[in-house]
Amino acid sequence: MADFQEIADRVEIEALRGEFTDAVMMRDYDRIASLFTPDGALRMPNIPVELAGPEAIRAWGERVPEVVDFLVQNTHPGVIRLDGDTASGRAYMSELGRALDGRGGLNYAVYHDRYRRTGDGWKFTERVYEVRYEDDSPLPGSPPRPAPGV
Repeated sequence: MADFQEIADRVEIEALRGEFTDAVMMRDYDRIASLFTPDGALRMPNIPVELAGPEAIRAWGERVPEVVDFLVQNTHPGVIRLDGDTASGRAYMSELGRALDGRGGLNYAVYHDRYRRTGDGWKFTERVYEVRYEDDSPLPGSPPRPAPGV
């Protein structure tokens, strides 16, 4: 790494990717939308979903609880390629979840990302979710339920 700015950019982009995963896990759709530029897009061809702009991303996220019982998403660091005020990269995912209709799934995927430096820091201009492995076997476990009387 050539200089402190490059190091700072890489740390900030990695924090952006972590913020996305945390917002997904916490079902914080306002925060997810805020991580994208005004012209940013989130694409999930396996669903298929193509969302353009923070409002579309927020609106789609708000519908997720009507379909998804739970989702556990883990991000693993990938490559970041800086090019001035833009960058591209990949983040590797493992995801486990179940829909309200009982369908479960485990998948491993890659987020193909494009980023832009803004006045508010680095933001996504595009995230494309590419599933590399999917297992739709019924999940034997479940999220913990509160004990009676708690």
